[in-house]
Amino acid sequence: MSRVANLPTSDSYYNYLILRLKNSEEATAYITEILEEDDPEPTLLKSALLDVLEAFSRERITLEQAKVLRQKLDEVLSQSGSNAIYGLATWLNELGLKLTVSIQE
Repeated sequence: MSRVANLPTSDSYYNYLILRLKNSEEATAYITEILEEDDPEPTLLKSALLDVLEAFSRERITLEQAKVLRQKLDEVLSQSGSNAIYGLATWLNELGLKLTVSIQE
């Protein structure tokens, strides 16, 4: 079972999630978990990236930067092939995160 499925589901879930995602390590683990889902929902990745953007916009980036990044995310996710991958890497870099490849365990 994925780590994402084990998160609390109370009314304050979203606030709890955003609070946790302010931590870069938590944010990267959250995105990684979504990317490694066996049968992901089509909108799951975008939702996770927007959650991280929301968390980071509360402390690390300005609201204007967040607005620009939100628009860029729509553009990135509408691309296909290698353009989408490079676009996502660039988008993550603007948040201070890095898209990487690792050996499968």
